[in-house]
Amino acid sequence: MSAEPQLEVEVLGPSRVPLEEIERLLALALASAGIDSGHVAIEFVSAERITELNAEHRGIAAATDVLSFPIDGAEPSPGPPELGDIVICPQHTADLREAIVHGALHLTGMDHETDDGEMLAVQREIMAWVTP
Repeated sequence: MSAEPQLEVEVLGPSRVPLEEIERLLALALASAGIDSGHVAIEFVSAERITELNAEHRGIAAATDVLSFPIDGAEPSPGPPELGDIVICPQHTADLREAIVHGALHLTGMDHETDDGEMLAVQREIMAWVTP
């Protein structure tokens, strides 16, 4: 008997996007890479905090909209696999929903800085599905 696919989402910090919508956006973005289960944490932070994280992890001492921290899954854990963390700064984000999709696509291994536009094309397609 196989377990049902399960996506666990943890939201930290104040969000203007309802949890159900966050879960739907994450599920669509992750499904684009064939991922149907796992744990993702999303944290909404201040401009100061995202500047600190950006400087520490990317060597860029400036605020940004979204950072993703994938977890490679090398160590087995009970329950759904740990996919990683997404950190979003609402002050520097034009569209929080798009930032969630963008961060999740990075968790799947996509990288718009090194691909030939594939990640941003997938992002546009997902946003076209969810934008009224």
